[in-house]
Amino acid sequence: MSKPDYDVVIVGAGHNGLVCACYLAEAGLKVKVVERRGVVGGAAVTEEFHPGFRNSVASYTVSLLNPRVIYDLDLYDNGLKIVQRPIANFWPIDNKRYLKLPFGLEEAQESFSRISTHDAANLEDFYAALEVAADALRGLVLESPPNVGGGLLDLWRALRLGGRLNRLKREDQRLLLDLFTLSAEEFLGRWFESPEVIGAFSFDGIVGFYGSPYTPGTAYVLLHHAFGEINGNKGMWGHAIGGMGAITEAMRRVAEARGVSISVGAPVEAVLTEDGKTCGVKLESGRAIRARSVAANVNPKLLFQKLIDAPGALPPDFRRRMDNWKCGSGTFRMNVALSELPDFTCLPGKEAAEHHKAGIIIGPTVDYLDQAYQDARVYGWSRAPVVEILIPSTLDETLAPEGKHVASLFCQQFAPELPDGRSWDDARDEAAELVIDTVTHFAPNFRDAIIAQQIMSPLDLEREFGLIGGDIFHGALTLNQMFSARPMLGYADYRTPIKGLYLCGSGAHPGGGVTGAPGHNAAKTIIRDLK
Repeated sequence: MSKPDYDVVIVGAGHNGLVCACYLAEAGLKVKVVERRGVVGGAAVTEEFHPGFRNSVASYTVSLLNPRVIYDLDLYDNGLKIVQRPIANFWPIDNKRYLKLPFGLEEAQESFSRISTHDAANLEDFYAALEVAADALRGLVLESPPNVGGGLLDLWRALRLGGRLNRLKREDQRLLLDLFTLSAEEFLGRWFESPEVIGAFSFDGIVGFYGSPYTPGTAYVLLHHAFGEINGNKGMWGHAIGGMGAITEAMRRVAEARGVSISVGAPVEAVLTEDGKTCGVKLESGRAIRARSVAANVNPKLLFQKLIDAPGALPPDFRRRMDNWKCGSGTFRMNVALSELPDFTCLPGKEAAEHHKAGIIIGPTVDYLDQAYQDARVYGWSRAPVVEILIPSTLDETLAPEGKHVASLFCQQFAPELPDGRSWDDARDEAAELVIDTVTHFAPNFRDAIIAQQIMSPLDLEREFGLIGGDIFHGALTLNQMFSARPMLGYADYRTPIKGLYLCGSGAHPGGGVTGAPGHNAAKTIIRDLK
């Protein structure tokens, strides 16, 4: 075996790959990052999609980026600036009614009382319960889960976790069990009665999840989106000035300052193995990069089905389970350039107001969200899709010409694979027209305000960003694919059956979102193994 060129080569310069590289380099390891696309960032990138109009292309909002990662990588001193939305969300319900979710409790109660005084009164208890659960989750995000079949360290982790849970009040233990097993609708129904309010909160239970708010497990997806914070303020959502690419550009600067070598336009053909151990990667160009270890910031299904040069090195049961790794988040993404802001019938006005700076969610009731999923199962996509609209140019003047705007449209439910063998290449434009019609129903000027658009179906997201089935989480956040079972029991410690090969992306604990946590945790494991 020839001498390695690097201690670690990382496949994929998405945010987790860059985070992992930064920690490894800080520990004194020699690190190489190779990226298929022509820029770093993976799905967290900002690109010009029409002359003068730039936007976050795939991932589109920030909250979950871990404060420890921000601090350790000194991201704020490397150009990152995050601003908070003035309110969290805005839901048009019909031509006259709407719901706003301000960040303050009293303001939120006042808003919710427009729909239901009962639900407004219960909001404080719901917030308190969600915060208890979110705090418990925050305590686990930057730790490797107890690995089933592991050694003394994993036994210690399991005992420590058991001790933490045992110290919780009994009602809080029951709360956590509910969140891991119930549907979003059933969980929310314990506080709220209005289908509009339940639908509003249920949205976070289906974001990135191809399922109904009545699907068991969606309560946890709701919780997964609640453990973030902005600038020290828990539960907040915001915008990175310059778009999501500003996050990964700051990470790139830190990585290179720490000595990391990064190559873009360098797609990996195979992870190389010798005698059951990884020894580097081979690029599609034919170049081999030798390394003591490889860390993969890609969907586990992509890694183990397509990138291992010797599939026989994987145990048969492991391969079977990876063949059945559940992917597909029902996501259809659009970016649009606008001549003016949408003028909502329920809250008229084209001047930038607080609702234009929020997450604008087309999903008026819980049954609307459910029907969207049912339609997608039958027809391939919803007849009335769920759409979240963000207009970051209301907070960030760097993204569009003066007086103009850019909007992100995060759309659900759209089947990862269409029925009857139809290709998304043939259906993309038809689905995009339906999305535009859906938004225009609530904001009649929207269609005419569109200057240009960028459309990405689930298939486009897979081709461009390696998001298998358009899955933004690198694997569904279901009970059998979470914590010690992510990606499967026995391999929750970021190691894989191939010695020296690690997972450092969202397919490992704690899962998807722009958190940096999998990259942080994987780096700790790799450092322990190599040093």
